[in-house]
Amino acid sequence: MTVKYNKLLIATDGSDNSKNAVQSGIKLAKSTGAKVYAVYVIQPVSVAAGRKGPDWVKAAKDMMKEDGEKATWYVEKKGNEENLDVEPVILDGDPGDEIIKFADKNEIDLIVIGTRGLSGIKRFMVGSVADKVVRHSEKEVLVIPS
Repeated sequence: MTVKYNKLLIATDGSDNSKNAVQSGIKLAKSTGAKVYAVYVIQPVSVAAGRKGPDWVKAAKDMMKEDGEKATWYVEKKGNEENLDVEPVILDGDPGDEIIKFADKNEIDLIVIGTRGLSGIKRFMVGSVADKVVRHSEKEVLVIPS
């Protein structure tokens, strides 16, 4: 049986560890002809950080948005090298929740997400965002080791 994916969501945090998920997602999209959504989620600024003042919060948000643009650009670049249609998406909120909501709202067929790249015993544990997505998404999820 051949599986056909029309829409793939590749979750990225811009880290070197997420690049394995990007590479695997791009390969899969190329083999199925799927459109790719490169998704980066800006996490809320903590209450403690907010005590530093509104200027600090705005600067932190701006920096995270810039990181998101770089992360989604990387996915877009890799996809364009394979002649794929890649749409960069930057969301605000809890990463696991936002990935799940976006996948549901946009009828995503498969979510591709990486694990955290840790050493020792921890390397066998799935990162908290990937774990949340696997446990709560009704969409198929492919978890790629970092």
